[in-house]
Amino acid sequence: MIDEFLARDLSAVEDAVRAAAAAEIMPRFRQLAAHEVDHKSGPHDLVTAADRLAEEHLTASLTKILPGSAVVGEEAVHADPGSYAALRADTPVWIVDPVDGTRQFVDGDPAFCTLVALAVRGEILASWTFAPAREELATAVRGQGAYVNGERIHSGSPRPGAELRVATAHPLYTSEHDRRALARLDVPGVAARPCGSAGLEYLRVARGEMDALAFTWPSAWDHAAGLLLVEEAGGAHSTVDGVPFRVDRDNALPFAVGRDEATAFRVRDLLRGA
Repeated sequence: MIDEFLARDLSAVEDAVRAAAAAEIMPRFRQLAAHEVDHKSGPHDLVTAADRLAEEHLTASLTKILPGSAVVGEEAVHADPGSYAALRADTPVWIVDPVDGTRQFVDGDPAFCTLVALAVRGEILASWTFAPAREELATAVRGQGAYVNGERIHSGSPRPGAELRVATAHPLYTSEHDRRALARLDVPGVAARPCGSAGLEYLRVARGEMDALAFTWPSAWDHAAGLLLVEEAGGAHSTVDGVPFRVDRDNALPFAVGRDEATAFRVRDLLRGA
């Protein structure tokens, strides 16, 4: 069933992603009223009406496109943490981050995106990364490559001897333990900076504009679409225990993503103090 869907209905998913952004996100970009912005776990954990309404829009359209599928979305999981368990079931699951980079969205910065991935039993099969303010859509299907606006992209490898450009988990969202792990990247030959929208950082690695990422949190909606995009562009990822990150299990953190396997492993080894 899934193979047939992937061969037949990918354009319908793209249409759904674009429609949700057009209906619920872009009309509110730089137009948010005060009552449309709220906080979740803390002062830096923002949520807006665009996040909630776009996720509702995508949940309705994606489950209609693939009957019998489930949705694991950032806002729905915040309301019902138990819904995250759908990632471990046999049912096809849509993994949705309606506005990745909410902080940027609230600030009027166009560096935000909508992330959608399709997974079955933890394997990510297809992904969509849509930056509506930039009219940029990145897509990937397992085994079929990575594309931006229809053109294939390749991550390539860093130039030998060049300083590695690494985006890391933002200090606003990291614990003291996380910061100690990320501090291991403060070595000669590595230039680290805090990340913005995780989805757009993954896109930069897939394009070879960044060399690596180092993340400390496991939320599937932040990572699923980007992980497949980077893999299909030629990159790799590894947790500190030496295995790839998976959305259907507890992962050893932090984990590293690189534009090639050697880069991913180099950053991973630094993170674990090897």
